[in-house]
Amino acid sequence: MAGSNGKQKTVRDMILSLALIGLAAGFIYLLVPHNDHAPDLKRVDYQVELSTARRAASYPVAAPEGLPAAWKATSVRYQGENSDRWHLGFQAPGGQYVQVEQSTQKRADFIDQASQGASATKRTEKIGDHTWTRYTGGRYDALVLEGTPGSTTVVAGTASFGRLTEMAEALRTR
Repeated sequence: MAGSNGKQKTVRDMILSLALIGLAAGFIYLLVPHNDHAPDLKRVDYQVELSTARRAASYPVAAPEGLPAAWKATSVRYQGENSDRWHLGFQAPGGQYVQVEQSTQKRADFIDQASQGASATKRTEKIGDHTWTRYTGGRYDALVLEGTPGSTTVVAGTASFGRLTEMAEALRTR
C-alpha cells in the first residue's frame, strides 16, 4: 500500500504543477498589451515630391485634387532613373489602400507590377474625358487609363472599384 500512496502524491504534484504553470501563463498573457486594430498610418505631405516629379517627368504627372480629408496620403516617391516612375499611396475612407502609379515603362509589365498580377476585363469606365479599363484577379483591382501616349496611369488597390473611381475622378495633371 505504501507504493500506491507515493504514486498518488506524484500525480497530485504533477497536476498542481500544471495548474500553477497555467495560472502563471494566464497572468503573463493578461499583462502583455494586445492591440488588434491596424496601426494608425502617418499622413505624408507629397507636394514637394509632386513638384519635383512634374518638373522631371517626360509625361504629365497626375495627383488628386479635392479629395475629402478622410483620404490620407501615406506614401510617395518619384524614381526618375526607373522609367520616370511616380507613386502616390493613400489610405481610403474605411481603411483600404489606393495607389496612383505612372511610368514610361513597357505598358504590360508596368500594369502587371502596379496591379500585382491583375488581368484586363472587358469592362471600361468613362471618367471625365478618358476611358479607363478595369483589371481584376491580382492582389489589387485596378483602373488603367487608356490611350495616353508615352506613359501609363494605373489606379489600383484593395479598395472597391467605387473608391478607385473616386480617386481617378480626382486626378489632375499640370
